[in-house]
Amino acid sequence: MATQSPPRNASAAAAAKPHLADAVEQPYFPDEPTGPIVRTEIPGPKSKEAIAELDKVFDTRSLNMMANYQNSFGNYIADLDGNVLLDVYAQIASIPVGYSNPSLLLAATSPDMASAIINRPALGNFPQHDWAQILETGILRVAPKGCDQVFTAQAGSDANELAYKAAFMWKRRQQRGGADVEFTAEEIESSMNNQSPGSPNMSILSFKTAFHGRLFGSLSTTRSKPIHKLDIPAFDWPQASFPALKYPLEQHAEENAREEARCLAEVEKLLTTYHNPPAAVIVEPIQSEGGDNHASPAFFRGLREVTRKHDVLLIVDEVQTGVGATGKFWAHEHWNLQDPPDMVTFSKKAQTAGYYFGNPELRPNKPYRQFNTWMGDPARALLFRAIINEIARLNLVHNTAETGDYLYAGLESLSQKYPGEIENLRGKGQGTFIAWDSPRRDEILKKGKGVGINIGGSGASAVRLRPMLIFQKRHADIFLEAMEKILKS
Repeated sequence: MATQSPPRNASAAAAAKPHLADAVEQPYFPDEPTGPIVRTEIPGPKSKEAIAELDKVFDTRSLNMMANYQNSFGNYIADLDGNVLLDVYAQIASIPVGYSNPSLLLAATSPDMASAIINRPALGNFPQHDWAQILETGILRVAPKGCDQVFTAQAGSDANELAYKAAFMWKRRQQRGGADVEFTAEEIESSMNNQSPGSPNMSILSFKTAFHGRLFGSLSTTRSKPIHKLDIPAFDWPQASFPALKYPLEQHAEENAREEARCLAEVEKLLTTYHNPPAAVIVEPIQSEGGDNHASPAFFRGLREVTRKHDVLLIVDEVQTGVGATGKFWAHEHWNLQDPPDMVTFSKKAQTAGYYFGNPELRPNKPYRQFNTWMGDPARALLFRAIINEIARLNLVHNTAETGDYLYAGLESLSQKYPGEIENLRGKGQGTFIAWDSPRRDEILKKGKGVGINIGGSGASAVRLRPMLIFQKRHADIFLEAMEKILKS
């Protein structure tokens, strides 16, 4: 197959040292590379030439590496110079089941996919005849508990903005007295001038160091880095403190409980006193771009209670945490909520986007209120269905949980061996969604490629791991060996 052509042999050092995991687990893709190959500096001469050509027509200042996806396979990403890296960043957590996955290739080359691509429908007006069946056997097959409907979208930012719109329309429907109460002439006229009551003074409450996207509305709830927000007009919306936990967790249990209680009290105060009343609270199960910040299940259960108490919706942003990354299909399953979220947004590993919901009152009271030309993409929904099938076939959520425990234990051992290099190790019991702080984070990211690892960071000092769901113990061994080389250097 043309897309499976990278060299399959590992570097001499990797080949000479067998891994304990090799003896007890079967690889998901036996013909993927057995280890990284580093032949040149990265970027090498061919990559540099390609980058210079691209820079003439496209901004390359954020470029990480120039990839050759035809030569990338499984957990390994290739470049133009023959370098093959173990990828534990996975396109910012968005590749679920490996590069050039054969099962996805079959789905991508099917007649159904070809029709969806060349006849892309405006779903709100002209949905294809089998759209309900595609949703029911795909996106809705893995719907979070309490959610039996979906509004599809284009990307994570888009999904969040659509959820915000749904929250505002729901709240105004309540205030107006029900779905059958018509808009007043004043509301209609004032809305066209961006004035109240047609454009009401409401808000979405988010958390400090959160990231919910870069589109205009979602950006007002993003609080992770100034570079995201500078020069862009923003809504006057509130932000609450997200718990700043201390690690190891077991040594700071009482202190962390007090911190979470403080943050919940701050949320409740904002919900009851903020001058632009919140219609919803949005929260990530793990704040990803803001530094991989965690909170306990008790915190999120408390958040659910306070939002319900004050008749405010809870939106859980699972764009990065969803689809098996944390050892559960949805990260909020770790919370054991008695009362599910009102909406759950998704994208990245789903390769499509949207928000799940269950309450029929979250459907707008009239058509065309939640609408755009595409309203999602059947081609990407078909791909997500194939991803779901692959996850089920290989039992990948269980693999992520098991491999995550193994990987965390290895990093814990390294943190003890190299004190001060791996600080605030976090993500235990959260699959491979693991991170730590490093005083020389940027150096670690740069040196990673030199030892055959593509790795990413977040926040001011965090090294974050975002491997694919097919990442196994054998890959963890390779990663841990490479990390030790970096820490020794």
